[in-house]
Amino acid sequence: MPAPLRSLPPQTKKRKLAHTSSVVSEIKQLEDELSSAIKSNASLNKVADLLELIVGPRGEALQPQELSKGIYSLYRVFTLVIASGKLSIQGEGAAKAVKTWLWERLNGYTDFLVLLMKDEEKVIRVSALQILFSLQKHLSSAQTAAATATDGASTSRPEFHLSHFRKVVSGLLLCPSRSGSSDGVIDADVLDTFDETWFSVYDDIRWFFLRESVGVLEKAPSSSQATASKNLLSILERLNTFPTDKEELNSWWVAELGAKPPKPKKTSANEDSDDDDEPTPNDEEDDDWRKFFDEPTPTDTKKAPSARLHTLTVHQSLHSLASHRAVFTRAWLSLLPRLGAPTDAVRALNVMHRGVLPHLTRAVLVMDWIAGWVDVGGSVGLLALNGLFLMMRDYNLDYPSFYTRLYKFLDREVLHLRHRARFFRMTEMFLSSSHLPATLLASFIKRLSRLSLNAPPAAIVMIIPFIYNILKKHPALMVMIHRDADSGFVDPFDPAEPNPLSTGALESSLWELYSHRQHYHATVSTLCKVFTEAFTKPGYAMEDFLDHTYATLFDTEVNRKIKREPALAMEEGRSERVEFFPSVVVEEGEGVQMDVVNELWVF
Repeated sequence: MPAPLRSLPPQTKKRKLAHTSSVVSEIKQLEDELSSAIKSNASLNKVADLLELIVGPRGEALQPQELSKGIYSLYRVFTLVIASGKLSIQGEGAAKAVKTWLWERLNGYTDFLVLLMKDEEKVIRVSALQILFSLQKHLSSAQTAAATATDGASTSRPEFHLSHFRKVVSGLLLCPSRSGSSDGVIDADVLDTFDETWFSVYDDIRWFFLRESVGVLEKAPSSSQATASKNLLSILERLNTFPTDKEELNSWWVAELGAKPPKPKKTSANEDSDDDDEPTPNDEEDDDWRKFFDEPTPTDTKKAPSARLHTLTVHQSLHSLASHRAVFTRAWLSLLPRLGAPTDAVRALNVMHRGVLPHLTRAVLVMDWIAGWVDVGGSVGLLALNGLFLMMRDYNLDYPSFYTRLYKFLDREVLHLRHRARFFRMTEMFLSSSHLPATLLASFIKRLSRLSLNAPPAAIVMIIPFIYNILKKHPALMVMIHRDADSGFVDPFDPAEPNPLSTGALESSLWELYSHRQHYHATVSTLCKVFTEAFTKPGYAMEDFLDHTYATLFDTEVNRKIKREPALAMEEGRSERVEFFPSVVVEEGEGVQMDVVNELWVF
């Protein structure tokens, strides 16, 4: 009997393909008609139809392929509209009405692209970002051309379309979505594309983003403040190509901005007038904040006075290294107070020494924020101390309580935590100066010696070479290992004293390290013998000891070559040695000799 015929599969896939084909055909037809209308200067009413198909209620049912076709179709139509000059027509009546209507349609399309940067499809997200930046270039060039036609080539300046760019910055930091239920966090692919394609490449994009991000943060709703700050941090911490010389300002997304600006007027040391400040028609905000970042007036009267930052036009600012540093400083100063979580502070402090401090107008501006995290302790406090130390060393910061705060970190937890190796790396750098007083250094090595009494072996093998290096560099501390402790010796060290200059450590000794000669771990006991020998060995390379853990110590013991077989049983004492384990066990009234250690392993 033949097998029964199976029922036909559902036709949803064919219907879906047919629907896709019809939508794509409709999009292409509308685009062709609009392209012809733009060239012939005919009616552009069908722009609304194309927008309704893509952006309107019908667009919610589009498949990713259809949506991608639609947004690129709209992009091509609007670039033709921008190039035709219809968005910059001067006049009243019908011309003004058409211009207003087209701007409303373009703004609706731009707002839709901003929402697509949080789409579920990666291709759609990246495409939306690329289209937004391409429109930025077209709009800026068209605005420059319109200004040149109105003012003349001799007086016009290159323009950057700010209102469009502010939407892009807002989308990157606030991350709204079409569904309205966004987590507010910038997606990794959008972040990578923005950083690698524009932010770390083009000087004009970086300058405008740094300036406009401050306004977005300040105006963001309270519910979005935290995520917007994290998004800005994610962008700023990736910046590793900030210019350090004026010659490096040579890459422009809007090509017109690369033209050499007119030289700014010089202002004398006693003059701070704004009379020479040219108006900036595309800048709606007052830029007086730039006065705060102006460098102090030079005391050398022979040096030619330079123009103040707040007197520069936008075009001149883009070609000024001091202006780039000013917007960079303002962005970080606006961001740092909004980083309330320790994890975010750690991220900021990790890039502070190499990516932030060298480019600030004045490094002292972030001192209060860094110092505020020192008292938190842990890894964030240690990183904050590192930031303060670099400011003291490289930027002449006066911070007298630095070593008092560092001494406070030496508690019993520091030798048991994950960031133990980082702590020793930084502390070695902090104590590397040969000008530190012996009293201060004595407190640090005495405190570490005391903490080693209940530290794990992996920490002790860090402490011993660390202290050896300090003793070798500062011979005045050698008295601490040569002081004899008789039976009546009372250690004068005060472990509860918070000031390292008043602990009495220099009058004490390092008897704690001497006790490790009998440590149960062979590596510790062997290493500790270095203090009983002549100090002729060179200093230890601390990196050889900082990464030790229980696992590495165990592997070392397992892989050690055994030269002499270890004792597997205890020999009965023939002298007056103390027996830690009894060798006689009474069993049923009779004394029976047995190996007690062996019996411990019988289950």
